Amino acid sequence: MPFFRTSLLLFIGTLTSYQVTAQSSVPATNTPVICPVPSYSKIQPDKGLIDVNAINIWSNESVIEKGQFAKFSGGVTLLKKDHTVVADEIEINQLTSFVNAQGNIHFQNQGVDIFASQLKASKELRATVLTDSAYQLANNPGHGQAGTIAVTANGTLSLVDSSFTTCYGEVPDWQLQASEINISMTENHGEAYNARFKLFGVPVLYIPYFSFPVNNERKSGFLYPKLSTSSRSGLTVELPFYWNIAPNMDATLTPRYMSKRGVQLLSEFRYLSGLQQGAINIEYLNKDDELKNSNDARYLARLQHIGTFSDNFRAYVDYTTISDDNYLVDINSEQYNSNDAYLYQIAELAYFKENWQAKILLQDFEVLGNHQTSYKTLPHIEFKSFQPLSFLNGRFDIYSEITRFQSDNLALPEADRYHIEAGTIFPYSTPAWFFNSEFKLLQTNYYQKRIANHSQLEKNVSRTLPKIRFHGGVNFDRPMRFGKRDYTQTLEPQLQYLYIPDEEQNNIALYDTTSLQDDYNGLFRDKRFSGLDRIAQANQYSWGLTSRILNPLSEEVFRMSVGRIVYLNNSNSPLNNEQSINTDESALATEVFMQINRHWQFSGDIQYNTKNNSTNKSQSTLDYLFDKNRSIQLNHRYTRNVSGTSLEQVSLLANLAINKDWQFVGRLTQDLQKKRSLESYVGLQYQSCCWAIRFAYHRHINSNLDEQNFNSENRDEFDSGFMIQFVIKGLGGEQKPVTTDEMFNSSIFGYKRPYFLNN
Repeated sequence: MPFFRTSLLLFIGTLTSYQVTAQSSVPATNTPVICPVPSYSKIQPDKGLIDVNAINIWSNESVIEKGQFAKFSGGVTLLKKDHTVVADEIEINQLTSFVNAQGNIHFQNQGVDIFASQLKASKELRATVLTDSAYQLANNPGHGQAGTIAVTANGTLSLVDSSFTTCYGEVPDWQLQASEINISMTENHGEAYNARFKLFGVPVLYIPYFSFPVNNERKSGFLYPKLSTSSRSGLTVELPFYWNIAPNMDATLTPRYMSKRGVQLLSEFRYLSGLQQGAINIEYLNKDDELKNSNDARYLARLQHIGTFSDNFRAYVDYTTISDDNYLVDINSEQYNSNDAYLYQIAELAYFKENWQAKILLQDFEVLGNHQTSYKTLPHIEFKSFQPLSFLNGRFDIYSEITRFQSDNLALPEADRYHIEAGTIFPYSTPAWFFNSEFKLLQTNYYQKRIANHSQLEKNVSRTLPKIRFHGGVNFDRPMRFGKRDYTQTLEPQLQYLYIPDEEQNNIALYDTTSLQDDYNGLFRDKRFSGLDRIAQANQYSWGLTSRILNPLSEEVFRMSVGRIVYLNNSNSPLNNEQSINTDESALATEVFMQINRHWQFSGDIQYNTKNNSTNKSQSTLDYLFDKNRSIQLNHRYTRNVSGTSLEQVSLLANLAINKDWQFVGRLTQDLQKKRSLESYVGLQYQSCCWAIRFAYHRHINSNLDEQNFNSENRDEFDSGFMIQFVIKGLGGEQKPVTTDEMFNSSIFGYKRPYFLNN
């Protein structure tokens, strides 16, 4: 086969390309198959030398008129830099820099493979034009046909009378047909004019202009719409628009039409700068048509920021404000759940060094509904120091804080609190045992104001308490055999003694203090209350026993713990005037974890009052994990005292694959105390390799958090509705499977994933 080299200057446009041997990874069982993207090997003749600055041509036959005309036929291959043309016949006019190719043409560059019946290229046109063409984007499921395709100098693929789809088959599931489609791989941009969108060959939508990304990079444009209904808001249509502002910032603007309430605008702005990142979310509804007695705007605004700077500083901000208490109940928000009782309003600046750290915190909570107003801490200043001692591996610790408590409720007292605790800790541990001893002195001063008449609170209070704590444990282990497998069983007893003298504290108001849970780990805490307004008297010991079974990979397959606090005195430590906690009540706590294999897991815990022979709190969960996206969970929750009432609920959650294309999601939560349903959800999702559609029905209990302002509005006890969402896969260059995580987690109670699923 003769080899010809010529210095003819010929322009053939550049474009970033995609390839074609069928390729796909083996999917997990019942996982939707990713469409096999054809990939064409690079056309690279293996004979003769290649001049990268000239046109290189291989053929079986040739006719050449030097400096004017050349005709090549019989298995012709033309190569210039990264452009290749294979054809039955190629003619070159050197006088006009014109190339004409005929018959079985395969044009290839770095971005596309095109098959056509004719190719024309010239320096004057600055483009390569192919007629009666079919194309395949490289490493991308995008492909189609066109009357003519022009590959231009700036790397744009211009298609006239063309089609585009990411589906394969004689009749694609979806297809875009347009009078003109322009695709630029270098700019991650595609646009279509006079487009007709077809489903299974049937036109369903006409779009005068349509813009879309062609690879995985971010691009401004509309995202997939979402259609849903609910008894609260009626028909809801969301049409998000994504704005790629800069490489380190973007925004999403979402008009949301609600047939019962009106048009709402949702906006999210995100930024990233070095080690700083954050987001600003604003939701605004100018007038809620459903509220007949109010013309006020309804809104939610949230600012979140986290970052480090100057090596040692860390900043954290989470501030949310809302128009009214029932906003989350009436209008769904991705920022908070509809059953949340408060909103965060926190700003924190911390400084860290090797042996000390400091923090200043401004904190408030916007409490929703008929709950007691919370206190603001304006500010809370905290200092911690850790200094090693030269004996017994000891450490001298200092913790101090200054906090100002303020409240908008004039009926509540306010205070400045100064607290310092200092002492020594002597920790000692080996793989076989540990023993920690702690000796500290706690000094707290309160300066209280706005005290009501005849109150037992005092303006100035000074409280000094010593604390002594000993905590030790031993780790035993032995080999064991179960069935045909070897395991290791551990036995881990531990014992703690805690002493704090009794002191009257009713002269101090409650600013940031409440009871802590007496779960198993809580048995070995050195406090019974959060905050510092109450430091419980203690003359007690706690014992606990844990046994684990570990497989040969040291993975925990079984754990059981049981423990108890035994009080050595009969005094009381009142939390407030209405509630008194008896410190002679012996709290028994136990927890169980069992992982039979990577599919089955059970976990549960219980807190038991041995004096009253009653359960304070319990919860248990049984999980079966088929694979990554398929699982069933059954859980039960019980609490004896939640605002004076008992709570007992059972939930069943399922995420199941019916077959490789259909997925089912379901949730059911029952209130066993009031014998009623709290929530039910049924979702179905279908997905092929190139598109997906999702249907869901929900029904859950409503709340009314602001009865004083909205008592004339009729809120149904339950909210119910329907949702539908359509997703085109591969239009952005990547065929990621559409998971059901969003449906599985969109619960008023949420889904608590077993910890081993994230290992």
